[in-house]
Amino acid sequence: MKTNRRIFVKTVGIGATGLALGSVSAKAAISSTGSSNSEQEKTDSQVLFIGDAVALANTQYGKVKGYLLRGINYFLGIPYGADTSGANRFMPPQKPKPWTDVFPAVWWGNSAPQIMEKRYANAYGSFADHWNYDDVSEDCLRLNVFTPALNDGKKRPVMVWFHGGGFTNGNGIEQDGYNGENLSRKGNIVFVSVNHRLGPMGFTNLASAGGEKFAASGNVGMLDLVAALEWVRDNITNFGGDPGNVTIMGQSGGGAKVTTVTAMPAAKGLFHKAVVLSGATLRTGEKDYAEKLGEYILKEAGLSKNEIAKLQEMPWMEYYVLANKAAAKLAAESGPGSGMMRRGFNPCADGVVIPRDPYYPDPTPVAAGVPMIICSTMNEMAPSRTSAELEKVTIDKVKENLKERAGFGAGFGDKTGEIVDAYVKAFPGKKPVEIWSLVSANRQGVVALADSKSKQQPPVYVAWFCWQPPLFDNRMRAFHCSDICHWFYNTDLMLTHTGGGIRPRKLSEKMSGSLLQFMKTGNPDKGGLPAWPRYTSQKGEVMVLDDVPEVKNDPDREARKALPSA
Repeated sequence: MKTNRRIFVKTVGIGATGLALGSVSAKAAISSTGSSNSEQEKTDSQVLFIGDAVALANTQYGKVKGYLLRGINYFLGIPYGADTSGANRFMPPQKPKPWTDVFPAVWWGNSAPQIMEKRYANAYGSFADHWNYDDVSEDCLRLNVFTPALNDGKKRPVMVWFHGGGFTNGNGIEQDGYNGENLSRKGNIVFVSVNHRLGPMGFTNLASAGGEKFAASGNVGMLDLVAALEWVRDNITNFGGDPGNVTIMGQSGGGAKVTTVTAMPAAKGLFHKAVVLSGATLRTGEKDYAEKLGEYILKEAGLSKNEIAKLQEMPWMEYYVLANKAAAKLAAESGPGSGMMRRGFNPCADGVVIPRDPYYPDPTPVAAGVPMIICSTMNEMAPSRTSAELEKVTIDKVKENLKERAGFGAGFGDKTGEIVDAYVKAFPGKKPVEIWSLVSANRQGVVALADSKSKQQPPVYVAWFCWQPPLFDNRMRAFHCSDICHWFYNTDLMLTHTGGGIRPRKLSEKMSGSLLQFMKTGNPDKGGLPAWPRYTSQKGEVMVLDDVPEVKNDPDREARKALPSA
């Protein structure tokens, strides 16, 4: 795939979308789009610095050199693990080989192998999420660091970001809103984002077919994240960070990665707080199904159990296509079933790497000392974003649609009518299209995770992001991913999610401030949002995030009672 050169252009800040909110006023941001005035000329100065003595840091594997942008040191694409191709495929991550020259950490690391064909085929989807993808390869164990200072003896809280895309797609910088510069500056923290193995390369379970040598193969993509956290523990002091105060955070599939990491003994002590956005999962994939899928892959390849090495020798794309064919065959033969969302190339509780399901039927003891924030968006999906006619969809048509499919999961079949009626009663002012998205959203998973986690002593805080962006004629609503840039103080950077300006920025000030407070203390209070009580199953306390944030007690409880158990 050709290098995506637009990423660097946006990163260094051409136009208002590149400006850091913490260092310029809204007026200056507008001025920078092209017009000049005497005030701007007085304050304009160089913002990007790169050179032999700029942004130079040590790691245990060698020196790295990045660049300084608007007072924040950028280090991009730092190796935290070795190339995962060849004999390292399906194996736990290996340490990178030390280097003697200074490593040029000025460009994003490769994305993990994934299907890139037609990635930008949906023009409106590409516009809204502003996807950033570059080369893909198995040499993908890379991370990015954004930090205000180096080697100054200070211990700053550390954020480690796990990207979304389920367990099959994505990378650490796929959306502009993932950029760590603004949060790093605002909170004086160190921000780290991670690439790791995905899909068949990260979650092909060959344990039953290949024996002890491949015992961990079904979870190597998660072991990559542990390796990244070990790198943080061993190196982040050189980047001004505190390895004793690390928050892991992720959205969608990244949220599921957070809940999974909290159940991994190898990760215990490597992080201290957790934030889960729109990825509240209680369970991992099905172990038996994952192992059967590994056997199907061998069968599809025409190989015996003694020939697994030939799978490691295949070009990654050839193996990827083969594995997906095997997965499709197994899925077709297995039928829908209750575990549909727990099948495929996902981590699974194998009894060792992941001893048990993270939060079902009760919370993992590995996470016993970890406070957590859990958030979802009100709508998650926005079915009418580019289809204005759906604003007039009838409630009967909504019921018909929800029988087969509900958001990212299966539909509700014969129970659909009862469920939709319950939501109409609970939200009498909502249009049918809004009821459609409310029923399909994952608030149920958030509450189930909060109920489980709240059995432990550290507090759980629950949020519900309900802010509606003024885009696509107000049809985007509070959709999947729309909260990320608010948490990271990037609303004027992720313009295609917010429209920019003072309205989203005001909410972002409060949300990012509360996130930073949580990173520092384990409690989001006094960060900008109203007093935020810890969650209890009895009251269901939730911070409703909108233009005027407020705490409510489980506002959709009656509607959720109609849903099948999570």
